Amino acid sequence: MQAITRRLGHQSFKSSTSIKSIYPISDHYYGIDHERFVSTIATKGVGHLVRKGTGGRSSVSGIVATVFGATGFLGRYVVQQLAKMGSQVLVPFRGSEDCPRHLKLMGDLGQIVPMKFNPRDESSVKAVMARANVVINLIGRDYETRNYSYEEVHLLHLLPGCLDVKQLPKKRIQPVYVVDVASALTTALKDDGTSMGKIYELGGPEIFTVHELAEIMYDVIREWPRYVNVPLPIAKALATPRELFLNKVPFPLPKPEMFNLDQIHAFAKDTVVSENALTFNDLGIVPHKLKGYPIEFLISYRKGGPQFGSTISEK
Repeated sequence: MQAITRRLGHQSFKSSTSIKSIYPISDHYYGIDHERFVSTIATKGVGHLVRKGTGGRSSVSGIVATVFGATGFLGRYVVQQLAKMGSQVLVPFRGSEDCPRHLKLMGDLGQIVPMKFNPRDESSVKAVMARANVVINLIGRDYETRNYSYEEVHLLHLLPGCLDVKQLPKKRIQPVYVVDVASALTTALKDDGTSMGKIYELGGPEIFTVHELAEIMYDVIREWPRYVNVPLPIAKALATPRELFLNKVPFPLPKPEMFNLDQIHAFAKDTVVSENALTFNDLGIVPHKLKGYPIEFLISYRKGGPQFGSTISEK
């Protein structure tokens, strides 16, 4: 098998041209314990890597990215942005092999590589990062379970130096279009390393309250608003029992669909871009406004079809 040499940061190593042959997709395979299976995150960006082609889907961007959380909401958009510029994307997953199947269509043949891993096995996590020069962590939950704490579910104990995207709390909210966030990530990867070590706060051009966002949603789906304002102390009292008994009962507790204590605390704070923070403007990106294309998908939730709704006669 022909081997090629790649220089990543200040280290160089030989890697096979067939990643799938080294790391087969198997329910029993989680990587091997070997010293070479270490993170090879570039320390000076990836702008120096060799690129071929016009920059499209069948080009070679020089980026080999491991995207944790690729099967999630933001992850699929990041994979799409990386794949359409000719990058190879390694997709760690821990469920069924059908979980990452929809992502394979986003890239050229063999460019989207699903890899089974165990988030609790350090050698497994290192194995899925071994051939990458970029690691992106998009794993996120807003509640704990009896099996995974916040630290474990976010892989914070294993990925201290990766590109991490965190969700921020919400009171006054500066909503951002998910495609803009994915574009910002790929833009940061394509520069000459000037983005490395910097923190960007990505917010849209408008600021809303949760109440205003609810009003916009009901207006788009043409329904009368139906919600109850619950005082913060009462919401905390309703959510606290689950947190107290989470690890004390011998059975799993239901997911907190409505009253999530961490989310309740988050809703008590503002989420707006700081005054002197690095933003989309520093990456040369103009974010979309909320109204228009970013929320057009809500039309599909109108009762009776796109041209109908309970409030249609009022418009």
